[in-house]
Amino acid sequence: MRLIRVYTPADLHAGSTVRLEGGAATHVVRVLRLRGGDPITLFNGDGWEHPGVVSTIRGGGVDVEIAGRVAGLEESPLALTLVQGVARGERMDLVVQKATELGVARIVPVLTERCVVKLDERQGRRKLAHWQAVTVAAC
Repeated sequence: MRLIRVYTPADLHAGSTVRLEGGAATHVVRVLRLRGGDPITLFNGDGWEHPGVVSTIRGGGVDVEIAGRVAGLEESPLALTLVQGVARGERMDLVVQKATELGVARIVPVLTERCVVKLDERQGRRKLAHWQAVTVAAC
């Protein structure tokens, strides 16, 4: 059986019920096609994983009953920082995804003198939010 891990920013406690909404709920229902009673593991970046069971799917959301908590995946003791020139198209998304999968602690996108990509402040904020979503998806 496959291990399904889903990120949620909610506080997670054993014995509680957490409601997944938005993109996480859509992913669980439409992509992973989970049903009531299926196992799922939630995490929120606190270093713990919270195994649980899908209890109900209703109203565009998914309720998950948390059974407990276990130590999360062991992270590297090295705090690696990747300084990356902003690349065109989906290349930067791929760099962010793979760096996250490899355990890089921090990614610093930079606009260099010879960089083809030119971003104003608004575009920069949008790109940053997009790359943060790519990072969460890669966890």
